[in-house]
Amino acid sequence: MASDSTATRVSALTIAGSDSGGGAGIQADLRTFAAHRVHGLSALAALTAQHTRGVTAVHVPPVEFMRAQVDACFEDFDIGAVKLGMLANAAVIHAVADALEAHPPTLLVLDPVMVATSGARLLETDALDALRTRLVPRADLLTPNTPEAELLTGLRIADAAAAERALDALLAMGARAVLLKGGHLDEGAQVVDRYRDAAGAATFIHERLPFEGHGTGCTLASAVAAQLCLGLPMAQAAAAAVAYVGRALRQGYRPGRGKAHVLDHFGAAPAA
Repeated sequence: MASDSTATRVSALTIAGSDSGGGAGIQADLRTFAAHRVHGLSALAALTAQHTRGVTAVHVPPVEFMRAQVDACFEDFDIGAVKLGMLANAAVIHAVADALEAHPPTLLVLDPVMVATSGARLLETDALDALRTRLVPRADLLTPNTPEAELLTGLRIADAAAAERALDALLAMGARAVLLKGGHLDEGAQVVDRYRDAAGAATFIHERLPFEGHGTGCTLASAVAAQLCLGLPMAQAAAAAVAYVGRALRQGYRPGRGKAHVLDHFGAAPAA
């Protein structure tokens, strides 16, 4: 018989896109939740045809169906955090925002997926304003990479000083905390992830590995959401998530013919 603690385990919900190659998107989110021993829920906002070499097609299902998935999750589960990933167009963003107004989440982690690591544009142009106005101000944590932060803020981020200015601009847009990922910014042999909230700032510095990862951004945001479900404060959850992604990437593997490495989510799982 299951114990009471198992029966009432807090869940994390991802509203994002599916990756047919299994390395990113909802597939990575659910593996990350499971590795943290958090029950994973999902609402598919997009379907992609992709592999380790890139995205070949995107299909956006009717927003009514996406909303039905979200409603079903909130009707039956104790949701500790919601993670948002790929939301392909303005209609989807507005539908997600409406759903979150109907079901206000305890905590919201927004990964503003716009550009894949391969360079493929995953967000339609008309969706940018909707993202800025309807979701960024709701975010307890915003986790953009450098190109996404540039699109959101209109700033060119070419060095560390510009990254700091972008953090200020993103917080001014309404997000309560920002974790600006540094993988796309050339700072030599190291990668610097920058965290900022109203209470303070932190930097997470790690070695730049000599290969390309697939699904790192999805995994990072999902790991933060999982850690929040487990009770960590935001800054500590961000630090734990960065460490988790580092372990998962170093232990990663190449399942496809492309150069991208997929993360080892379970090998990197935190100790029980």
